[in-house]
Amino acid sequence: MNIRNETEFVEALRGTKPLMVDFWAPWCAPCRMLAPTVEEVEKELEGELTVASVNVDECPGIAQRYGIASIPTLLLFAGGSVVGKSVGLVDKDRILALVRSAVGR
Repeated sequence: MNIRNETEFVEALRGTKPLMVDFWAPWCAPCRMLAPTVEEVEKELEGELTVASVNVDECPGIAQRYGIASIPTLLLFAGGSVVGKSVGLVDKDRILALVRSAVGR
């Protein structure tokens, strides 16, 4: 799910499942390299986790609110609050470990 504005972001936070948000930009090579891994995690945890992306160039207010200083950054939300964070290019196992530790899976 691509989040394009504040309203869509708020709606995603209101979901019943944990939410992982990928903060990225099209000019960011590590972001483009991470995208397929995020998609793999999304497929593996389908039904258990919602995955969304925020283009920091299109939604700078959201990125600023969560202190996104480097991209790619993954934030994991549960109950509307940040419960996990990963910065930089990471592998699938690291992302899965983040999700499991943050949401007790």
